[in-house]
Amino acid sequence: MTTQYGPSYVRQIAPYIAGKPISEVAREFGLDEARIVKLASNENPLGMPDAAKTAMARAVEELGRYPDSNAFELKAAISARYGVPADWITLGNGSNDILELAAHAFVEKGQSVVYAQYSFAVYALATQGLGARAIVVPAVEYGHDLDAMLSAIEPDTRLVFIANPNNPTGTFVEGPVLEAFLEKVPKSVVVVLDEAYTEYLPAEKRYDSIEWVRRYPNLLVSRTFSKAYGLAGLRIGLAVAQPPLTDLLNRLRQPFNVNTVAQAAAIAALGDTAFLEKSAALNAAGYRQLTQAFEKLGLEYVPSFGNFVLVRVGHDDGAGARVNLALLKQGVIVRPVGNYGLPQWLRVTVGLPEENAAFIAALEKALAPA
Repeated sequence: MTTQYGPSYVRQIAPYIAGKPISEVAREFGLDEARIVKLASNENPLGMPDAAKTAMARAVEELGRYPDSNAFELKAAISARYGVPADWITLGNGSNDILELAAHAFVEKGQSVVYAQYSFAVYALATQGLGARAIVVPAVEYGHDLDAMLSAIEPDTRLVFIANPNNPTGTFVEGPVLEAFLEKVPKSVVVVLDEAYTEYLPAEKRYDSIEWVRRYPNLLVSRTFSKAYGLAGLRIGLAVAQPPLTDLLNRLRQPFNVNTVAQAAAIAALGDTAFLEKSAALNAAGYRQLTQAFEKLGLEYVPSFGNFVLVRVGHDDGAGARVNLALLKQGVIVRPVGNYGLPQWLRVTVGLPEENAAFIAALEKALAPA
C-alpha cells in the first residue's frame, strides 16, 4: 500500500499550468527560438522600461546583502502615487503572492470563498489549498454577475475575489456597478479587487478604487508590475487596504519576499508614465489588429479590456487543443483555456504588430481545411 502524504484537498489540486516558454517549444518542435512568437502569458511586448533596466544595474551592487524587507523606498513611491499611508501597502512576489496571502489571512479551513466562473485560476487554487469551500457563481456573457455573487454569500463566507478586467475572458465591470456591490457586501467579508490589467483601461472606463479603499475597510485592491509596467520576470505585486487587513497580510508575508532588483525596477517603472502610455496605445492598436482579423475569419471573440483576447476557434471540445498544437508547430505560442472550462477557445496576448501578424497568418493556416 502506497503512503499518501498531506491532506486530501491538497492532493486533489490540479497544479497551475503556465504558458509554454519559448525554449520548451523550440526543443519540442525543433524550431529556431529567434523565430518563435510568444503570445501566451499577457506580457508587455515592449519588455521593460529603460529606466527600470538602469535602476536594476545599479541595484546589482547590493545583491550581497538582503533586500529591505519593508521596502521603504518602494512603499514611499507607491504611497506618493496613490495618496495612501505606507502601512496601507503590502508587497508580494507578484500579485499571485498577494492573492494567496489574502486567502490564508482571512479564511479558515471549511469556510467559503466566492468567485466567478471563468475567473483567474489562482482563486480556485488558493481556496482549495486552504481546505476552504468554493462557491463558484455562473458567469454572464463570460463575465462577473455581481448580483448573483452577492446572493451567493453565505454566513461562513469570508472572501470574495473579483478580477476587473477579468482574466482569461477580458470582461469588465463598470465602476458604479462595482461600488454598488461594495455597499451591500457584509463588512465581515473581505473583497479582493484584482486589478492586474487596470492600466490598459481607456480613460472613460476608469474609476478610483483607491478612494473606495478609504471608504470600505473590507476592500483590498491588488495590482501588479508584471503587465503594463513590463516587469513580469521580477515578480512584484502590491495590495492597498486599510491597516486591519494589511497587518494580517504582513504577519504571513515571507521576509524579503520582494528582492532588491525588483524593488529598484518597480520604483523606476512607477515613475515612467511615458512608457505606460506607450504600452496602452500599442495594446489598443494591437487589439484592433487582432479583432479585425477574427471578424474577417468569422470567429467569435469576447470583447476585452485587458492586453489579450479570448477567441473561439471551433465548436467541438477538441478545437482549442487542436488549433493550439497547429500554432505551436508553426512557432506561435498562445494559451489554451480548457482548464477554465473553455475547450473551444484560445487566449491570445496582444503583441507587437509583426507578432500579431505572424499569429494571424498561422491561425489562418491552422483553421484551413485539411
